Amino acid sequence: MSEPKAKAKNLEEVVPGVYNWHVRDDRIGGARSDAYAVVDRDGAVVLIDPLPIDEKLLRPLGSITAIVLTAGNHQRSAWRFRKLFNIPVWAPENAHGLEEEPDNFYTSGDTLPGGLTAFHTPGPAEAMFTLWLQQHPRGIVFLSDLLTHEGRGRPEFVPGKYQDDPMRTRASVRRVFDHLPADTLCFAHGEPIVGAGKSALKLALELDDEQPSAPAP
Repeated sequence: MSEPKAKAKNLEEVVPGVYNWHVRDDRIGGARSDAYAVVDRDGAVVLIDPLPIDEKLLRPLGSITAIVLTAGNHQRSAWRFRKLFNIPVWAPENAHGLEEEPDNFYTSGDTLPGGLTAFHTPGPAEAMFTLWLQQHPRGIVFLSDLLTHEGRGRPEFVPGKYQDDPMRTRASVRRVFDHLPADTLCFAHGEPIVGAGKSALKLALELDDEQPSAPAP
């Protein structure tokens, strides 16, 4: 899937060491798509699901060392940035529709560049992963396509017709809620939530507009 036509002109700090940029994505009807950069203690920068942006905005963050994809449908600018910065791409094992061969594959429980940990969260797709970063005293969770957040109100589930298995998506969100410190939520589509991540996940589950017909495990 090609890159969006729009290019981000701003880079915003979410919490110390985590930066966000977003575009209105023509590939999905002009909806918001988000990307992130994580800067570790040594100044190494990891790009998560990168979108088009003026690279002059990224370079001051530090040495850009890797790209991590949360799913096959989030390739976006990854292959162009791989060439531009001469860095490796990490992708989920069995990711669908990859346009180029990643340098590394990962699976659940793996530790990735930038101190990220992979957490398998299927539902929107089988090979979809949430990334977790423990940054004392907060936990930061990159949710991929599990939920969206338009910036007002609670996060919401993507309509079931756009998911491989909506019930597994809800089970995945429940597992994130139960097992990951989630002070800050970073969405692939929507404004991050800082400091109230756990309560936002709880609200999304409690007020789900498309209640599954059977309880999530």
